[in-house]
Amino acid sequence: MKHFTQKIRRERVWYALALLFVILLGIASRQFPYIFPIVLGKYPGDALWTIAVYLLCCIILPKTPSYKIAGIALLISFLDEISQLYQAPWINEIRRTYPGHVILGSGFSMADLVAYTVGTALAYIAEQGAFFLRSRGGYR
Repeated sequence: MKHFTQKIRRERVWYALALLFVILLGIASRQFPYIFPIVLGKYPGDALWTIAVYLLCCIILPKTPSYKIAGIALLISFLDEISQLYQAPWINEIRRTYPGHVILGSGFSMADLVAYTVGTALAYIAEQGAFFLRSRGGYR
């Protein structure tokens, strides 16, 4: 499969705007869970969390191919989830704060790993689609 990131560079400002949008949507998904189908539960927020990680990686590593960004984002997301198995008092105090809970989570869940995988795949597919359209003159 051809990776369009090799021909088109990432414009950080657009990724930063997308990151801001995803963060706001992720917060909204927890504050107003009815914006997504109820059957999805909390998992849209988890998928959005890993999409935010993907976008942040794109900002930090703008010349890195998308498939590597996807791997890095998924690794970070999985490590964050696995870290929730560690329940020491000092880190649990951090997790009790709103930013700590959003960033570190609170309890390990295998289902979250599925949501992270879906989120990473969606971010990768969306970016590849955008690069494809841009390479064809579909948007500027």
